[in-house]
Amino acid sequence: MEAMSRGTGGGEVDEQPAGEYLTFTLGSEEYAIDILKVQEIRGYTPPTLIANAPPFIKGVINLRGVIVPVVDLRIKFGVSKIEYTPFTVVVILNVAGRVVGCVVDSVSDVILLNGSQIRQAPNFSGSFDTKYIIGLATIDARMLIVTDIERLMTSADMELIESASEASQG
Repeated sequence: MEAMSRGTGGGEVDEQPAGEYLTFTLGSEEYAIDILKVQEIRGYTPPTLIANAPPFIKGVINLRGVIVPVVDLRIKFGVSKIEYTPFTVVVILNVAGRVVGCVVDSVSDVILLNGSQIRQAPNFSGSFDTKYIIGLATIDARMLIVTDIERLMTSADMELIESASEASQG
């Protein structure tokens, strides 16, 4: 009954999730995320810095009365050259009941992917984490990294959502 498998070994994967995806670039790579997680897209303006935040958390912005943390995915994913250009945008996401902004180099378009277009990401050694990658999709000559943005944003290493174990420390 499960429509998708994130298997750990070889073998074929069942159907991947079909739907509309927002595509964006980080460096020379193109990514795709579920459009249903996207609240809006804004031009980049420098956020208010937060002391002692990890380097990939650029700060916070006030979005119509809501304080929104802003994550630079280029820093998080280790993109070598990070420039803020007129094409740099902040994708405002609604994940796990929380609003989060993600800085990306540029937004490309919205595409429809069916399950057969998304292939399982290859397994790599332990030094490369693919747990946030749903799969890879090829559209014409473009290779898209289909990313589980909610899983990424709610992970412990993003430090955006306090876990129960962190709350009990002190």
